[in-house]
Amino acid sequence: MAKAIGLGGIFFKSRDPAALGAWYAEHLGLHLEDWGGVRFDEEAARPGFTLWAPFAADTDYFGPGTQPYMINFRVDDLDALLAQLRAAGVTVDERTDISELGRFGWILDPEGTRIELWQPPA
Repeated sequence: MAKAIGLGGIFFKSRDPAALGAWYAEHLGLHLEDWGGVRFDEEAARPGFTLWAPFAADTDYFGPGTQPYMINFRVDDLDALLAQLRAAGVTVDERTDISELGRFGWILDPEGTRIELWQPPA
């Protein structure tokens, strides 16, 4: 049987794609290619994985906004990145979570979309 073998991409609407892409490049270090998006090549030595998961329509896990999705980025140093983002004036949730899956933090992008940051366990 043919099957999906990983996340192929995250695609969403934006009021100003160029400005939003520039914000993600500046604050999360994403390298935007000429076509306006980012390609993540998997590295065997890098911890973590990519997930796909549906949530209940009434979940509050995506934050107070009305967006029907949430993006989760793997990060290499959650504490340092959150400090960097706060210093840059980015809205950062004061709460972080720790579990056997790693450490989690959340921010809002300029359009009010809640973004989850995940540092996998070592």
